[in-house]
Amino acid sequence: MSDTVSSQMLPVFALGENDPEPVEVVNPSGSSPFVITCEHAGRAIPEHLGNLGIEDRHLSRHIAWDIGVDAVGRALVKTLDAPVVFQRYSRLVIDCNRPIWAEDSIPEISDGTEVPVNFSVSDAERDARYEQIHKPFHDEVAAIIDQRVSENRQTALIALHSFTPCLEARPAPRPWHLGILFNRDDALSQFIHDAMEEEAGHMIFTFNEPYEVEDFGDYTIPVHGEQRGLPHSLLEIRNDHISDEAGQREWTDVLTRVLQGVGRRLEAI
Repeated sequence: MSDTVSSQMLPVFALGENDPEPVEVVNPSGSSPFVITCEHAGRAIPEHLGNLGIEDRHLSRHIAWDIGVDAVGRALVKTLDAPVVFQRYSRLVIDCNRPIWAEDSIPEISDGTEVPVNFSVSDAERDARYEQIHKPFHDEVAAIIDQRVSENRQTALIALHSFTPCLEARPAPRPWHLGILFNRDDALSQFIHDAMEEEAGHMIFTFNEPYEVEDFGDYTIPVHGEQRGLPHSLLEIRNDHISDEAGQREWTDVLTRVLQGVGRRLEAI
């Protein structure tokens, strides 16, 4: 095959040698029953995409990543001995909790901010971002679960996220400290809610706020939780509670106690 032909077959999008690997897996064989995913933990941008055509301040906002989740996820590795899978790239490059065909999997506008580099992304570009960033993340999640299932280890899935207390495009208070999200199967979410009442009853928490899990708008829970028949829940922490070390320590402590209690209930089933 000639160099000309092979170069024409290269994807439009390609991670460069200076770009980080898309996925970081920590403690894959941990003893905890919980496998934790952090789809929006990072905010890396591939070098050749620059700043996506937006002001740098937007890359620190919730539109680029889930603020505080990386720190809380890493702490839970230690306190729960849990396997945790982190995505390093910004959700503005491709959202790893969206199906590839979802309109906002590569957002042109996010919370009122236009992302010019994402305008009119070609099918080839979309497929390449999926293959190089989205797919490797979920391949790692699947591999951890497959291994645990093969060993007959109890496994429950927790997707860890954070949300902004107020959107810029649609200003309205979001008073909850924690949202406990599910779609068809609410069993694990109910356990978490019960444990929150015992361990952190002073906080404001509820089901399916400020979002809901949907077949056409979510990926991790439908694919790795529902399709496999595993207990699962998506947790949304309000990001102003975990934007600094003190808040991250507090929420690590809360989630550790809550999930340890839930783990004991799972063992009893």
